[in-house]
Amino acid sequence: MADPDMTSTPSIKRHRLFVGSCLALVATSVAFATVGAVMAPLKNAFVLTNEQVGWIGGAALWGFAVSMLVFSPLCDSLGMRFLLRLAFVGHLVGTAVLIVSNGFWMLFTGALIVALGNGLVEAACNPLVAALYPDDKTVRLNQFHVWFPGGIVIGGVAVYLMDVGGVSEWQAKLALIIIPTIAYGYLVLREEFPATEGVSAGVSMGEMFRATFTTPLMLLMLACMAITASTELGPNRWIPAVLESGGIPGILVLVWISGLMAVMRYKAGPIVHGLSPTGLLLASAVVSAIGLYWLSFADTIVMAFVSATVFAIGVCYFWPTMLGFVSERIPKSGALGLGMMGAVGMAVVGLITSPQMGHIADRIAHEQLPVEQTVALFAEVSEAYPEIAGDVGAMRADIDRTVAIVSDVLGTYRSSEELPEIKTANALRTIVDSRSAVSVSGSGAASALVDRAAGILGPADNYGGRLSFRYIVPFTCVLIFVFGGLYLSDRKSGGYRAEKL
Repeated sequence: MADPDMTSTPSIKRHRLFVGSCLALVATSVAFATVGAVMAPLKNAFVLTNEQVGWIGGAALWGFAVSMLVFSPLCDSLGMRFLLRLAFVGHLVGTAVLIVSNGFWMLFTGALIVALGNGLVEAACNPLVAALYPDDKTVRLNQFHVWFPGGIVIGGVAVYLMDVGGVSEWQAKLALIIIPTIAYGYLVLREEFPATEGVSAGVSMGEMFRATFTTPLMLLMLACMAITASTELGPNRWIPAVLESGGIPGILVLVWISGLMAVMRYKAGPIVHGLSPTGLLLASAVVSAIGLYWLSFADTIVMAFVSATVFAIGVCYFWPTMLGFVSERIPKSGALGLGMMGAVGMAVVGLITSPQMGHIADRIAHEQLPVEQTVALFAEVSEAYPEIAGDVGAMRADIDRTVAIVSDVLGTYRSSEELPEIKTANALRTIVDSRSAVSVSGSGAASALVDRAAGILGPADNYGGRLSFRYIVPFTCVLIFVFGGLYLSDRKSGGYRAEKL
Protein backbone atom coordinates (compact mmCIF):
# COMPACT_ATOMS: atom_id res chain seq x y z
CA MET A 1 0.00 0.00 0.00
CA ALA A 2 1.27 3.46 -0.88
CA ASP A 3 2.37 5.76 1.92
CA PRO A 4 -0.43 8.32 2.36
CA ASP A 5 2.17 10.94 3.26
CA MET A 6 3.76 10.71 -0.19
CA THR A 7 2.74 11.94 -3.60
CA SER A 8 3.92 10.16 -6.74
CA THR A 9 7.38 11.60 -5.97
CA PRO A 10 8.60 9.73 -2.87
CA SER A 11 10.74 12.61 -1.60
CA ILE A 12 7.72 14.92 -1.35
CA LYS A 13 5.99 14.66 2.03
CA ARG A 14 2.42 15.49 1.15
CA HIS A 15 0.98 15.51 4.68
CA ARG A 16 3.81 17.66 6.09
CA LEU A 17 3.42 20.17 3.27
CA PHE A 18 -0.35 20.30 3.75
CA VAL A 19 -0.01 20.85 7.52
CA GLY A 20 2.67 23.48 6.95
CA SER A 21 0.40 25.24 4.45
CA CYS A 22 -2.41 25.22 7.02
CA LEU A 23 -0.10 26.77 9.63
CA ALA A 24 0.93 29.45 7.13
CA LEU A 25 -2.74 30.25 6.67
CA VAL A 26 -3.10 30.36 10.47
CA ALA A 27 -0.41 33.07 10.50
CA THR A 28 -2.44 35.13 8.00
CA SER A 29 -5.66 34.71 9.97
CA VAL A 30 -4.06 35.43 13.35
CA ALA A 31 -2.85 38.65 11.73
CA PHE A 32 -6.41 39.35 10.57
CA ALA A 33 -7.82 38.69 14.06
CA THR A 34 -5.24 40.68 16.00
CA VAL A 35 -5.31 43.70 13.69
CA GLY A 36 -9.11 43.67 13.94
CA ALA A 37 -8.95 43.34 17.72
CA VAL A 38 -6.63 46.32 18.19
CA MET A 39 -8.46 48.71 15.84
CA ALA A 40 -10.39 50.36 18.68
CA PRO A 41 -7.29 50.81 20.92
CA LEU A 42 -5.31 52.17 17.96
CA LYS A 43 -8.12 54.59 17.18
CA ASN A 44 -7.90 56.05 20.67
CA ALA A 45 -4.13 55.80 21.18
CA PHE A 46 -3.24 57.65 17.96
CA VAL A 47 -6.45 59.71 17.58
CA LEU A 48 -7.46 58.09 14.30
CA THR A 49 -10.75 58.44 12.46
CA ASN A 50 -12.78 55.39 11.46
CA GLU A 51 -11.69 56.05 7.89
CA GLN A 52 -7.98 56.07 8.84
CA VAL A 53 -8.46 52.85 10.77
CA GLY A 54 -10.24 51.51 7.70
CA TRP A 55 -7.16 52.34 5.63
CA ILE A 56 -4.93 50.48 8.10
CA GLY A 57 -7.28 47.52 8.11
CA GLY A 58 -7.58 47.84 4.35
CA ALA A 59 -3.81 47.84 3.84
CA ALA A 60 -3.79 44.50 5.65
CA LEU A 61 -6.01 43.30 2.79
CA TRP A 62 -5.06 45.07 -0.44
CA GLY A 63 -1.36 44.46 0.21
CA PHE A 64 -2.36 40.82 0.00
CA ALA A 65 -3.71 41.53 -3.47
CA VAL A 66 -0.51 43.27 -4.60
CA SER A 67 1.70 40.33 -3.70
CA MET A 68 -0.70 37.89 -5.36
CA LEU A 69 -0.78 39.97 -8.54
CA VAL A 70 3.01 40.17 -8.67
CA PHE A 71 3.91 36.64 -7.63
CA SER A 72 1.07 34.37 -8.80
CA PRO A 73 2.18 34.58 -12.46
CA LEU A 74 5.74 33.75 -11.29
CA CYS A 75 4.73 30.79 -9.13
CA ASP A 76 5.56 28.25 -11.84
CA SER A 77 9.02 29.71 -12.46
CA LEU A 78 10.09 30.83 -8.96
CA GLY A 79 8.58 27.86 -7.18
CA MET A 80 6.15 27.62 -4.30
CA ARG A 81 8.86 27.15 -1.66
CA PHE A 82 10.54 30.43 -2.67
CA LEU A 83 7.23 32.29 -2.30
CA LEU A 84 6.69 30.81 1.15
CA ARG A 85 10.17 31.91 2.20
CA LEU A 86 9.30 35.47 1.18
CA ALA A 87 6.02 35.17 3.10
CA PHE A 88 7.97 34.12 6.21
CA VAL A 89 10.14 37.24 5.99
CA GLY A 90 7.09 39.46 5.39
CA HIS A 91 5.27 38.15 8.45
CA LEU A 92 8.26 38.70 10.73
CA VAL A 93 9.27 42.14 9.43
CA GLY A 94 5.71 43.47 9.14
CA THR A 95 4.85 42.42 12.68
CA ALA A 96 7.98 44.11 13.99
CA VAL A 97 7.06 47.38 12.25
CA LEU A 98 3.54 47.26 13.68
CA ILE A 99 4.82 46.67 17.20
CA VAL A 100 7.18 49.69 17.16
CA SER A 101 4.74 52.01 15.36
CA ASN A 102 4.34 55.59 16.54
CA GLY A 103 1.53 56.78 14.32
CA PHE A 104 -0.70 56.24 11.29
CA TRP A 105 1.98 55.83 8.64
CA MET A 106 4.01 53.21 10.51
CA LEU A 107 0.84 51.30 11.33
CA PHE A 108 -0.17 51.50 7.68
CA THR A 109 3.29 50.33 6.52
CA GLY A 110 3.45 47.44 8.98
CA ALA A 111 -0.04 46.26 8.06
CA LEU A 112 0.93 46.45 4.38
CA ILE A 113 4.08 44.33 4.85
CA VAL A 114 2.18 41.70 6.81
CA ALA A 115 -0.43 41.68 4.06
CA LEU A 116 2.25 41.11 1.42
CA GLY A 117 3.27 38.04 3.40
CA ASN A 118 -0.36 36.92 3.59
CA GLY A 119 -0.74 37.22 -0.18
CA LEU A 120 2.42 35.21 -0.75
CA VAL A 121 0.96 32.42 1.40
CA GLU A 122 -2.14 32.28 -0.80
CA ALA A 123 -0.10 32.62 -4.00
CA ALA A 124 1.97 29.59 -2.98
CA CYS A 125 -0.40 27.40 -0.99
CA ASN A 126 -3.53 27.38 -3.18
CA PRO A 127 -1.65 25.88 -6.16
CA LEU A 128 0.31 23.69 -3.72
CA VAL A 129 -2.88 22.11 -2.34
CA ALA A 130 -4.24 21.69 -5.88
CA ALA A 131 -0.99 19.95 -6.91
CA LEU A 132 -0.96 17.71 -3.82
CA TYR A 133 -4.59 16.60 -4.29
CA PRO A 134 -5.42 16.91 -8.03
CA ASP A 135 -8.48 14.64 -7.86
CA ASP A 136 -10.20 16.33 -4.93
CA LYS A 137 -9.38 20.02 -5.26
CA THR A 138 -12.60 21.74 -4.13
CA VAL A 139 -12.90 19.62 -0.97
CA ARG A 140 -9.20 19.91 -0.10
CA LEU A 141 -9.18 23.66 -0.72
CA ASN A 142 -12.15 23.95 1.64
CA GLN A 143 -10.25 21.92 4.25
CA PHE A 144 -7.13 24.03 3.75
CA HIS A 145 -9.21 27.19 4.17
CA VAL A 146 -10.56 25.81 7.44
CA TRP A 147 -7.51 27.46 8.92
CA PHE A 148 -8.38 30.99 7.99
CA PRO A 149 -11.40 31.05 10.32
CA GLY A 150 -9.61 28.52 12.53
CA GLY A 151 -6.70 30.90 12.97
CA ILE A 152 -9.10 33.74 13.73
CA VAL A 153 -10.54 31.59 16.52
CA ILE A 154 -7.05 30.93 17.87
CA GLY A 155 -6.01 34.57 17.64
CA GLY A 156 -9.33 35.91 18.91
CA VAL A 157 -9.44 33.65 21.95
CA ALA A 158 -5.81 34.48 22.73
CA VAL A 159 -6.57 38.22 22.56
CA TYR A 160 -9.64 37.81 24.78
CA LEU A 161 -7.68 35.80 27.36
CA MET A 162 -4.98 38.48 27.33
CA ASP A 163 -7.65 41.10 28.08
CA VAL A 164 -9.08 38.97 30.89
CA GLY A 165 -5.57 38.47 32.27
CA GLY A 166 -4.91 42.19 32.29
CA VAL A 167 -2.60 42.28 29.25
CA SER A 168 -4.13 45.22 27.40
CA GLU A 169 -1.12 46.36 25.37
CA TRP A 170 -1.94 46.19 21.67
CA GLN A 171 1.72 45.48 20.87
CA ALA A 172 1.59 42.19 22.81
CA LYS A 173 -1.50 41.12 20.90
CA LEU A 174 0.13 41.78 17.53
CA ALA A 175 3.15 39.72 18.61
CA LEU A 176 0.91 36.63 18.48
CA ILE A 177 1.46 36.60 14.69
CA ILE A 178 5.05 35.46 15.24
CA ILE A 179 4.10 32.09 16.80
CA PRO A 180 2.45 30.37 13.77
CA THR A 181 4.99 32.07 11.51
CA ILE A 182 7.88 30.28 13.24
CA ALA A 183 5.88 27.01 13.15
CA TYR A 184 5.24 26.97 9.39
CA GLY A 185 8.79 28.11 8.69
CA TYR A 186 10.10 25.10 10.62
CA LEU A 187 7.79 22.66 8.83
CA VAL A 188 8.05 23.56 5.16
CA LEU A 189 10.85 25.93 4.23
CA ARG A 190 13.42 23.18 3.74
CA GLU A 191 11.10 20.57 2.22
CA GLU A 192 10.97 19.56 -1.43
CA PHE A 193 7.86 20.85 -3.21
CA PRO A 194 5.98 19.33 -6.17
CA ALA A 195 5.62 21.13 -9.49
CA THR A 196 2.43 23.12 -9.99
CA GLU A 197 -0.34 21.50 -12.04
CA GLY A 198 0.38 23.83 -14.93
CA VAL A 199 4.04 22.80 -15.07
CA SER A 200 3.14 19.11 -14.75
CA ALA A 201 0.63 19.35 -17.61
CA GLY A 202 2.91 21.44 -19.82
CA VAL A 203 0.59 24.48 -19.84
CA SER A 204 2.52 27.46 -21.17
CA MET A 205 2.56 30.93 -19.63
CA GLY A 206 0.65 32.23 -22.65
CA GLU A 207 -2.10 29.63 -22.26
CA MET A 208 -2.40 30.46 -18.57
CA PHE A 209 -2.77 34.18 -19.29
CA ARG A 210 -5.29 33.58 -22.06
CA ALA A 211 -7.39 31.30 -19.86
CA THR A 212 -7.33 33.85 -17.05
CA PHE A 213 -7.99 37.06 -18.96
CA THR A 214 -9.99 36.07 -22.04
CA THR A 215 -12.37 33.39 -20.76
CA PRO A 216 -15.82 34.97 -20.15
CA LEU A 217 -16.57 32.63 -17.26
CA MET A 218 -13.29 33.59 -15.58
CA LEU A 219 -14.02 37.30 -15.95
CA LEU A 220 -17.46 36.76 -14.44
CA MET A 221 -15.98 34.89 -11.48
CA LEU A 222 -13.44 37.64 -10.88
CA ALA A 223 -16.29 40.15 -10.63
CA CYS A 224 -18.18 37.83 -8.29
CA MET A 225 -15.08 37.35 -6.16
CA ALA A 226 -15.00 41.08 -5.47
CA ILE A 227 -18.50 40.81 -3.98
CA THR A 228 -18.08 37.51 -2.11
CA ALA A 229 -14.86 38.77 -0.50
CA SER A 230 -16.50 42.08 0.43
CA THR A 231 -19.45 40.25 1.98
CA GLU A 232 -17.19 38.05 4.11
CA LEU A 233 -14.12 40.10 4.93
CA GLY A 234 -15.47 43.66 5.01
CA PRO A 235 -17.86 43.10 7.94
CA ASN A 236 -15.53 40.62 9.66
CA ARG A 237 -12.81 43.27 9.70
CA TRP A 238 -15.12 45.70 11.50
CA ILE A 239 -17.15 43.40 13.78
CA PRO A 240 -14.87 43.60 16.88
CA ALA A 241 -14.60 47.41 16.88
CA VAL A 242 -18.24 48.05 15.96
CA LEU A 243 -19.83 45.69 18.47
CA GLU A 244 -17.42 46.53 21.29
CA SER A 245 -18.33 50.21 20.94
CA GLY A 246 -21.87 49.11 21.82
CA GLY A 247 -20.80 47.11 24.87
CA ILE A 248 -20.93 43.72 23.10
CA PRO A 249 -17.84 41.47 23.17
CA GLY A 250 -17.11 41.84 19.46
CA ILE A 251 -13.96 39.70 19.45
CA LEU A 252 -15.99 36.78 20.84
CA VAL A 253 -18.61 37.27 18.13
CA LEU A 254 -15.82 37.13 15.53
CA VAL A 255 -14.44 34.00 17.22
CA TRP A 256 -17.92 32.43 17.09
CA ILE A 257 -18.32 33.25 13.38
CA SER A 258 -14.86 31.90 12.61
CA GLY A 259 -15.36 28.74 14.68
CA LEU A 260 -18.54 27.91 12.79
CA MET A 261 -16.83 28.56 9.49
CA ALA A 262 -13.91 26.31 10.41
CA VAL A 263 -16.15 23.39 11.40
CA MET A 264 -18.32 23.73 8.31
CA ARG A 265 -15.37 23.97 5.94
CA TYR A 266 -13.80 20.89 7.49
CA LYS A 267 -17.03 18.99 6.78
CA ALA A 268 -17.32 20.46 3.29
CA GLY A 269 -17.02 17.15 1.37
CA PRO A 270 -20.63 15.87 1.63
CA ILE A 271 -22.05 19.38 1.17
CA VAL A 272 -19.98 20.11 -1.97
CA HIS A 273 -20.86 16.73 -3.48
CA GLY A 274 -24.53 17.02 -2.47
CA LEU A 275 -25.21 20.56 -3.70
CA SER A 276 -22.44 20.94 -6.33
CA PRO A 277 -20.17 24.00 -6.23
CA THR A 278 -22.66 26.22 -8.08
CA GLY A 279 -25.54 25.11 -5.86
CA LEU A 280 -23.42 25.78 -2.79
CA LEU A 281 -22.51 29.27 -4.02
CA LEU A 282 -26.19 30.06 -4.67
CA ALA A 283 -27.24 28.91 -1.19
CA SER A 284 -24.35 30.86 0.35
CA ALA A 285 -25.42 34.09 -1.37
CA VAL A 286 -28.99 33.79 -0.10
CA VAL A 287 -28.07 33.00 3.50
CA SER A 288 -25.23 35.55 3.74
CA ALA A 289 -27.47 38.39 2.51
CA ILE A 290 -30.04 37.54 5.21
CA GLY A 291 -27.38 37.19 7.90
CA LEU A 292 -25.59 40.43 7.05
CA TYR A 293 -28.80 42.46 6.98
CA TRP A 294 -29.80 40.98 10.33
CA LEU A 295 -26.36 41.71 11.78
CA SER A 296 -26.88 45.40 11.02
CA PHE A 297 -29.64 45.40 13.68
CA ALA A 298 -27.57 43.59 16.32
CA ASP A 299 -27.79 45.88 19.34
CA THR A 300 -27.89 43.15 22.01
CA ILE A 301 -25.61 40.21 22.77
CA VAL A 302 -28.29 37.65 21.87
CA MET A 303 -29.13 39.31 18.55
CA ALA A 304 -25.43 39.69 17.75
CA PHE A 305 -24.70 35.98 18.20
CA VAL A 306 -27.87 34.77 16.45
CA SER A 307 -27.43 37.02 13.41
CA ALA A 308 -23.71 36.24 13.34
CA THR A 309 -24.57 32.53 13.18
CA VAL A 310 -26.67 33.02 10.05
CA PHE A 311 -23.98 35.26 8.54
CA ALA A 312 -21.26 32.66 9.25
CA ILE A 313 -23.26 29.87 7.62
CA GLY A 314 -23.71 32.08 4.56
CA VAL A 315 -20.14 33.22 4.00
CA CYS A 316 -18.16 30.18 5.15
CA TYR A 317 -17.96 28.44 1.76
CA PHE A 318 -17.57 31.50 -0.47
CA TRP A 319 -13.78 31.85 -0.70
CA PRO A 320 -12.64 28.20 -1.07
CA THR A 321 -15.54 27.21 -3.31
CA MET A 322 -14.86 30.13 -5.63
CA LEU A 323 -11.24 28.97 -5.90
CA GLY A 324 -12.25 25.34 -6.35
CA PHE A 325 -14.77 26.27 -9.06
CA VAL A 326 -12.14 28.19 -11.04
CA SER A 327 -9.54 25.44 -10.64
CA GLU A 328 -12.02 22.79 -11.82
CA ARG A 329 -13.85 24.65 -14.57
CA ILE A 330 -10.97 26.76 -15.92
CA PRO A 331 -7.97 24.55 -15.09
CA LYS A 332 -5.64 26.17 -17.63
CA SER A 333 -5.78 29.39 -15.61
CA GLY A 334 -3.54 27.54 -13.13
CA ALA A 335 -1.71 29.40 -10.37
CA LEU A 336 -2.38 32.73 -12.12
CA GLY A 337 -6.14 32.20 -12.07
CA LEU A 338 -6.16 31.29 -8.40
CA GLY A 339 -3.89 34.23 -7.65
CA MET A 340 -6.08 36.66 -9.56
CA MET A 341 -9.17 35.49 -7.71
CA GLY A 342 -7.56 36.15 -4.35
CA ALA A 343 -5.98 39.39 -5.54
CA VAL A 344 -9.23 40.86 -6.85
CA GLY A 345 -11.10 39.87 -3.69
CA MET A 346 -8.57 41.35 -1.31
CA ALA A 347 -7.90 44.45 -3.42
CA VAL A 348 -11.56 45.41 -3.53
CA VAL A 349 -12.02 44.81 0.20
CA GLY A 350 -8.83 46.66 1.13
CA LEU A 351 -9.07 49.62 -1.23
CA ILE A 352 -12.84 50.09 -1.43
CA THR A 353 -14.97 48.08 0.99
CA SER A 354 -13.11 48.53 4.29
CA PRO A 355 -12.35 52.27 3.94
CA GLN A 356 -15.84 53.00 2.61
CA MET A 357 -17.42 51.17 5.52
CA GLY A 358 -15.32 53.35 7.81
CA HIS A 359 -16.36 56.49 5.90
CA ILE A 360 -20.03 55.51 6.13
CA ALA A 361 -19.64 54.77 9.84
CA ASP A 362 -18.02 58.18 10.44
CA ARG A 363 -20.82 60.02 8.65
CA ILE A 364 -23.70 58.16 10.30
CA ALA A 365 -22.06 58.21 13.75
CA HIS A 366 -21.65 62.00 13.56
CA GLU A 367 -25.37 62.36 12.89
CA GLN A 368 -26.08 60.40 16.09
CA LEU A 369 -24.03 62.61 18.41
CA PRO A 370 -26.24 64.63 20.82
CA VAL A 371 -25.17 68.19 20.11
CA GLU A 372 -26.09 69.83 23.40
CA GLN A 373 -24.55 67.07 25.54
CA THR A 374 -21.39 67.01 23.45
CA VAL A 375 -20.90 70.78 23.55
CA ALA A 376 -21.53 70.85 27.31
CA LEU A 377 -18.99 68.07 27.81
CA PHE A 378 -16.36 69.90 25.74
CA ALA A 379 -16.91 73.10 27.71
CA GLU A 380 -16.42 71.27 31.02
CA VAL A 381 -13.30 69.49 29.74
CA SER A 382 -11.75 72.77 28.57
CA GLU A 383 -12.23 74.15 32.09
CA ALA A 384 -11.40 71.06 34.19
CA TYR A 385 -8.40 69.62 32.35
CA PRO A 386 -6.05 72.64 32.69
CA GLU A 387 -6.60 72.45 36.46
CA ILE A 388 -5.24 68.87 36.65
CA ALA A 389 -2.38 69.39 34.16
CA GLY A 390 0.14 70.05 36.92
CA ASP A 391 -0.78 66.81 38.72
CA VAL A 392 -0.07 64.30 35.95
CA GLY A 393 3.69 64.72 35.50
CA ALA A 394 5.04 63.06 32.35
CA MET A 395 1.51 62.54 31.05
CA ARG A 396 0.82 66.26 30.79
CA ALA A 397 1.22 66.07 27.01
CA ASP A 398 -1.94 63.93 26.83
CA ILE A 399 -3.90 66.50 28.81
CA ASP A 400 -2.58 69.42 26.74
CA ARG A 401 -3.36 67.59 23.49
CA THR A 402 -6.92 66.88 24.66
CA VAL A 403 -7.50 70.51 25.65
CA ALA A 404 -6.16 71.78 22.30
CA ILE A 405 -8.36 69.45 20.22
CA VAL A 406 -11.48 70.08 22.31
CA SER A 407 -10.93 73.86 22.22
CA ASP A 408 -10.57 73.77 18.44
CA VAL A 409 -13.92 71.97 18.08
CA LEU A 410 -15.59 74.36 20.51
CA GLY A 411 -14.26 77.33 18.52
CA THR A 412 -15.70 75.89 15.31
CA TYR A 413 -19.06 75.27 16.95
CA ARG A 414 -19.29 78.77 18.42
CA SER A 415 -18.57 80.36 15.05
CA SER A 416 -20.80 78.12 12.92
CA GLU A 417 -23.22 76.57 15.45
CA GLU A 418 -22.39 73.18 13.94
CA LEU A 419 -20.09 70.42 15.20
CA PRO A 420 -17.44 69.53 12.59
CA GLU A 421 -17.94 66.00 11.28
CA ILE A 422 -14.54 64.33 11.82
CA LYS A 423 -13.03 66.57 14.49
CA THR A 424 -15.89 66.07 16.93
CA ALA A 425 -15.49 62.31 17.13
CA ASN A 426 -11.71 62.71 17.35
CA ALA A 427 -12.12 65.12 20.25
CA LEU A 428 -14.27 62.56 22.06
CA ARG A 429 -11.61 59.91 21.38
CA THR A 430 -8.87 62.06 22.86
CA ILE A 431 -10.93 62.49 26.02
CA VAL A 432 -11.45 58.72 26.24
CA ASP A 433 -7.75 58.12 25.59
CA SER A 434 -6.82 60.56 28.38
CA ARG A 435 -8.20 58.13 30.97
CA SER A 436 -4.74 57.02 32.11
CA ALA A 437 -3.54 60.58 32.63
CA VAL A 438 -6.76 61.53 34.41
CA SER A 439 -6.46 58.53 36.74
CA VAL A 440 -2.94 59.70 37.71
CA SER A 441 -4.39 63.08 38.72
CA GLY A 442 -6.85 61.41 41.06
CA SER A 443 -9.62 63.79 40.01
CA GLY A 444 -13.02 62.15 40.29
CA ALA A 445 -14.67 64.96 38.35
CA ALA A 446 -12.28 64.54 35.42
CA SER A 447 -12.79 60.75 35.45
CA ALA A 448 -16.53 61.35 35.20
CA LEU A 449 -15.91 63.46 32.09
CA VAL A 450 -14.02 60.58 30.48
CA ASP A 451 -16.94 58.25 31.21
CA ARG A 452 -19.38 60.75 29.71
CA ALA A 453 -17.28 60.99 26.53
CA ALA A 454 -17.26 57.20 26.18
CA GLY A 455 -21.01 57.16 26.79
CA ILE A 456 -21.58 59.63 23.96
CA LEU A 457 -19.11 58.20 21.44
CA GLY A 458 -19.72 54.47 21.93
CA PRO A 459 -23.40 54.27 20.90
CA ALA A 460 -22.80 56.57 17.91
CA ASP A 461 -19.84 54.52 16.66
CA ASN A 462 -21.82 51.32 17.19
CA TYR A 463 -24.84 52.57 15.24
CA GLY A 464 -22.78 53.96 12.38
CA GLY A 465 -20.72 50.78 12.14
CA ARG A 466 -23.76 48.50 12.11
CA LEU A 467 -25.43 50.51 9.37
CA SER A 468 -22.28 50.27 7.27
CA PHE A 469 -22.92 46.49 7.15
CA ARG A 470 -26.26 47.14 5.50
CA TYR A 471 -24.67 48.93 2.54
CA ILE A 472 -23.06 45.61 1.44
CA VAL A 473 -26.34 43.70 1.21
CA PRO A 474 -27.55 44.90 -2.24
CA PHE A 475 -24.26 43.79 -3.81
CA THR A 476 -24.60 40.38 -2.15
CA CYS A 477 -28.08 40.06 -3.62
CA VAL A 478 -26.59 40.41 -7.12
CA LEU A 479 -24.76 37.13 -6.48
CA ILE A 480 -28.07 35.32 -6.05
CA PHE A 481 -28.95 35.99 -9.68
CA VAL A 482 -25.46 35.19 -11.02
CA PHE A 483 -24.98 31.95 -9.10
CA GLY A 484 -28.61 31.02 -9.71
CA GLY A 485 -27.99 31.30 -13.45
CA LEU A 486 -24.84 29.15 -13.26
CA TYR A 487 -26.66 26.53 -11.19
CA LEU A 488 -29.59 26.34 -13.62
CA SER A 489 -27.17 26.12 -16.54
CA ASP A 490 -25.44 23.16 -14.91
CA ARG A 491 -28.78 21.46 -14.27
CA LYS A 492 -29.81 21.98 -17.87
CA SER A 493 -26.56 20.46 -19.19
CA GLY A 494 -26.81 17.36 -16.99
CA GLY A 495 -25.04 18.48 -13.80
CA TYR A 496 -21.79 20.03 -12.65
CA ARG A 497 -18.65 18.74 -14.39
CA ALA A 498 -14.99 19.55 -13.71
CA GLU A 499 -12.80 20.13 -16.76
CA LYS A 500 -9.58 18.16 -17.19
CA LEU A 501 -6.23 19.57 -18.29
